[in-house]
Amino acid sequence: MSKRIVSKRMVIMLIVLVIIFGAIFGWKAFMARMINNYFDHMPTPAASISTYDAQQDNWALTLEAVGTVNAVNGVEVTTQVGGEVQHIKFRSGDEVKKGDVLVSLESAAAQAQLNALEATARLSKQEFDRYQSLFKKGSISKSELDNRQAQKDQTLAQAQAQREEINYKTVRAPFDGVLGIRQVDLGQYLQPGSPVVSLAQLTPIYVDFALPEQELSKINTGLKVRVSLDAYPDETFEGEITALEPGVDEATRNFTAQATFDNGELKLRPGMFAHVAIQLPQAEDVVVVPRTAISYAPYGNAVYVVQEAPAPKDTGADNEAARENDAQPEKQWIVKKRFVKLGNRRGDLVAVTEGLKPGETVATGGLLKLRNDAPVKIENDVKPSADATPTPANS
Repeated sequence: MSKRIVSKRMVIMLIVLVIIFGAIFGWKAFMARMINNYFDHMPTPAASISTYDAQQDNWALTLEAVGTVNAVNGVEVTTQVGGEVQHIKFRSGDEVKKGDVLVSLESAAAQAQLNALEATARLSKQEFDRYQSLFKKGSISKSELDNRQAQKDQTLAQAQAQREEINYKTVRAPFDGVLGIRQVDLGQYLQPGSPVVSLAQLTPIYVDFALPEQELSKINTGLKVRVSLDAYPDETFEGEITALEPGVDEATRNFTAQATFDNGELKLRPGMFAHVAIQLPQAEDVVVVPRTAISYAPYGNAVYVVQEAPAPKDTGADNEAARENDAQPEKQWIVKKRFVKLGNRRGDLVAVTEGLKPGETVATGGLLKLRNDAPVKIENDVKPSADATPTPANS
């Protein structure tokens, strides 16, 4: 009898425990569902943004490219013969003229050999003159005279070759330009072809750049070119296209153009990376917005267009309250993300070639907080700069 009572009590206790734990877990599930439902339907706070009305403008067409600065003439000055450095007539970084002496090699032995060859050449000439007189008298044959003439010509050529050898002992600047860093020392023995110093002609100077073959019909010699350099970010340099490569690269389908710059201040140096803008004679109507309005992304650039939010469905009570107060509801705004195609840039402005119409309002500030259909609040107290020719405040 007692065993039946104990088992019955245990069953009752288990049932009570199941009911208690079921109630606890059920309450937790109910609360979690209500919290999730609240957050799912919680109204998104409006993000504060600044705006700009897209404007139509007329811009001169420009093409942009990247290029490299190259010297008109640039060489590594080397020796043509071997020898010991006797004199160094320049300093690193000097400006030199064509023909200026840079380095002289030791030439005493070569000069002595030249003196001997010149003496032999004079003797050969005297003997040839005597043989010529004898030939006129009929004392010798024509072949003997020809043999003496060959000996004379040979000795003269040997002397001339030695003279040129001595000239090569003096290294001269092949053209006007600016020297680089000296690469030789006094007393150093140089082998033929050893580098002495680099020399570059910097005025004028070239900028070579490549463009797609589709732009070939727009490019002609004489077009104005503007170049900006990373070394001088606040300056632009003007030149003009002076040469076009006649062919197109089969691998890249690009053609190469060359622009010439005066470079009077010597700021353009060979090897520099250059941002190139080619001014075309044509112009086009474009829609422009500030660059801060563009959301840049690898999969495509976009803008957030500001639109009036659709009117909410009012209940009868709301309609009655609106009629009693006779007040107009405040406009609500949302943004729509729209992908666009960009064109040229000018200062703080960028041209939108596809995806935007003049007069449409776009967000220019607070873009990181925006998403499609997000509610926004327009605050144009502080607006980003939108100037075609911006000027720094400290300029």
